[in-house]
Amino acid sequence: MSASHGNTPAAWTAVSIMFVGFLISGLALPFELPWLFFVGLGVVVLGAVVGEVMSMMGMGGDQDHTTETGGSTA
Repeated sequence: MSASHGNTPAAWTAVSIMFVGFLISGLALPFELPWLFFVGLGVVVLGAVVGEVMSMMGMGGDQDHTTETGGSTA
């Protein structure tokens, strides 16, 4: 696992957006608003997409997935 695991702008942004989506979906349940529940799920998916795009733009930490000795961390 890299030293920046989860501590990147891409990760923080994705998790923040997904949290808002879960919050929307969770609030929709007691109010019996199925359309709002699915809007919340859409926001969760949007958060995953935004995180991946930001990671591909270079805001997601190291991309080589190797240690300093050259070995694989996987």
